[in-house]
Amino acid sequence: MAFDPIERSFYVENVVMSGNKRKYYRFRHSLHYGGIVTADAVGCNLLCAYCWNYGRNLHPERFGEFHTPQEVARRLTDISRKVGYDLFRVSGAEPILGERSAQHLVEVMRLVGGPFILETNGLMFGYKPDLVDLFASLNVSVRVSVKGWDEESFEKVTGAKGEFFEYQLRALEALHKRRIRFWVAVMDEVFKGKGLERLRKRLPVPCRIEREPMEKYPFVVENMKKRGLLKQGDS
Repeated sequence: MAFDPIERSFYVENVVMSGNKRKYYRFRHSLHYGGIVTADAVGCNLLCAYCWNYGRNLHPERFGEFHTPQEVARRLTDISRKVGYDLFRVSGAEPILGERSAQHLVEVMRLVGGPFILETNGLMFGYKPDLVDLFASLNVSVRVSVKGWDEESFEKVTGAKGEFFEYQLRALEALHKRRIRFWVAVMDEVFKGKGLERLRKRLPVPCRIEREPMEKYPFVVENMKKRGLLKQGDS
């Protein structure tokens, strides 16, 4: 049964936040974006079929350790000095679950100081646009991962009620209004065919669209089949 992702946001935030600390399970660098330093968190308000971190986000209480913004920033900047990358992000989970997690991330960004890519599904930005204001003065670019082109596809991908698809579109409006750099990312495997064309018609503001390839881990393929996003014979 489809769930309310706003209610799930509040529940998950209570699990992954303790005071100003948030749960993370690793710190690393990767070649994404040409080289980036990453803090991998747990806990999401959606449960996307293609999520590579599905298990940790389904049960965030079982994974990760709590870190203050100061600890996160120190881990990120230590890696940055070693590998020579000066771009940063939080990945693996939804960083914006509510006021507390947003404030935590703002403090991490301020302490790190360098350019930051905020990877988000935008749901809480659409639900509470005032959260966007917290990031307006920071050195941030926002990558909004849009999960479908309409209510039905959103529900299939995320497991959340289709009516909340609209909040992703509202997030784009809020970012555009505040003149924060952003773009849309879509999962290529889901949007093949006419999906991308249909999404373009729903977008409330002009923006670049990044087409992301899907990592076909066995559990991802199985989840996609269960949601009707892949045929049983596909792999």
